[in-house]
Amino acid sequence: MITVAALYHFTRFTDPAALHPPLAELCAAQGVRGTLLLADEGINGTIAGSREGVDAVLGHIRALPGCAGLEWKESVAQEMPFGRMKVRVKREIVTMGQPQVDPLAGTGHYVDPADWNALIAAPDVAVIDTRNDYEVAIGSFKGAIDPDTARFRDFPAWWEANRDRFEGKRIAMFCTGGIRCEKATNYLIGQGVAEVHHLKGGILKYLEEVPEDTSLWHGECFVFDQRVSVGHGLVPGDYQSCHACRRPVSQADRRHPDYEEGVQCPACKDEYSQADRTRFRERQRQVARAAELGGRHLGQVLS
Repeated sequence: MITVAALYHFTRFTDPAALHPPLAELCAAQGVRGTLLLADEGINGTIAGSREGVDAVLGHIRALPGCAGLEWKESVAQEMPFGRMKVRVKREIVTMGQPQVDPLAGTGHYVDPADWNALIAAPDVAVIDTRNDYEVAIGSFKGAIDPDTARFRDFPAWWEANRDRFEGKRIAMFCTGGIRCEKATNYLIGQGVAEVHHLKGGILKYLEEVPEDTSLWHGECFVFDQRVSVGHGLVPGDYQSCHACRRPVSQADRRHPDYEEGVQCPACKDEYSQADRTRFRERQRQVARAAELGGRHLGQVLS
């Protein structure tokens, strides 16, 4: 059984590049795979491996400057969901493109999963899903507003165009694990919104703790690993990933005439050139060949 840990922590790293080598070396030594992003503002990522390996990496991260209070969310997978380990230094650990946004200066009010249903059912609360359009498409909370953004850095422009709709409303925001809401709620506070809330631990914590029979969640939750989606209890869902565009594809999508495994899905059929398609088909041929030989091609894994 593989342990999967999703984590983020905002803190001040004076030299994130210096943290890269020892962290990458430890992950390699422990056989841990996934992605970890380092930036001046902190750390973000998902890792997977043995219980002992994941614990060793989490212990190392907790010892980094300002990370003693690190929290993470765990689940399990039958197979390793990542093909390799990537530790990268970035400008932001989640890209919003708003230099003035600083979660360490203040965020919205955290709402525990047990209290979330009551909040979002209140008539004076507007519930906003801060995730990307393809994530929202496979599941969201009942009555939530979808900004229909292709990427998180589009959220500020959407808010500017729609802010008048929310005059006099309390705002409740949510995302997959909580990190986008740390920035989005700080942004709204900076825009003068009087009362902003966000789901503590994100959708993943809600699905882990709230029983399905009392849940207001509809559908599945997209995750950024080979599981593609999870449902209540964090049980792996029914979606797969389009290897061209990385969007989730349902069983119905996979039966669509525009779907070609490893090459395109109905959503991205017009987004790539013929040269891209040829390259994707060659990659898919290699994946199939590796499977025939009892192995797994790196291109097969969402990593």
